[in-house]
Amino acid sequence: MKVHVLVDNNSIIDRYFLAEPGFSVLIEEGECRILFDTGYSNIFISNSQKMGLDLSHLDFLVLSHSHMDHTWGLDPLIRHFSELRAVGMPCAKPVIVTHTETFTSVVEETFGEFGCLLSQEKLARHFQLKLTDKPMWLTDRLVFLGEIPRKNEFESVLGFGKKEGSDEEDRVIEDSALAYKSDNGLVIITGCSHAGICNIIEYAREVCKEERIHDVLGGLHLQEPSRDQLQGTLNYIHTLNMKQMHACHCTDLQSKIALSQVVDIKEVGVGMSLQY
Repeated sequence: MKVHVLVDNNSIIDRYFLAEPGFSVLIEEGECRILFDTGYSNIFISNSQKMGLDLSHLDFLVLSHSHMDHTWGLDPLIRHFSELRAVGMPCAKPVIVTHTETFTSVVEETFGEFGCLLSQEKLARHFQLKLTDKPMWLTDRLVFLGEIPRKNEFESVLGFGKKEGSDEEDRVIEDSALAYKSDNGLVIITGCSHAGICNIIEYAREVCKEERIHDVLGGLHLQEPSRDQLQGTLNYIHTLNMKQMHACHCTDLQSKIALSQVVDIKEVGVGMSLQY
């Protein structure tokens, strides 16, 4: 499997790509091509072109959750596909794979709408949709995990605005991730880890029937975490004896420094490609 970082908060030095507070990667697994999240704007398209990567023949578009820094690139992607077709360029119609709640509107009182701006009905005109809260295998080795059971008490689940039709703070129940069964153990690819990175890893081990963890790539949502959450995460990660972790996006510096005590923390930035 190859993973190409198209959007992150940082870019790689001397490569001159665009960065933004968002996340998007292109995954190549055998003959299957998967775009995981679309970032906040259209920069994942321009970055992919500069990297020599073609987004016109995707098999799947996987969305980790609804938030703007992961779904607001959908509109530029639709326009990109439409412009390709307008000049006679072949373009696939990928299957969107995501949780059933991803397209429910999310609003915060002062900010306004920060969930996906396109409705399920609108997207169905441009993509095939596969909405599921259950695990879904995209290839023999790569699985969309669906809804993540939240079992660890130390992984506090913060509320973010309110979903349409609810008076309760939104706990981002749709938050999910991908797991890849490499020869060296599981590789977890996550957008923001609102479900808790330890919960995600535990569920991936259960779904894939594999205890070994080789790498984690993506946002861990450790932004000024509580002492209990950070220490609980460190204790858990320490037990995994994993080779490395590519923590990025919504993982703050102090959390990366703390994690480096128990796992080899690797740099991440737009323009980076990883192979497993």
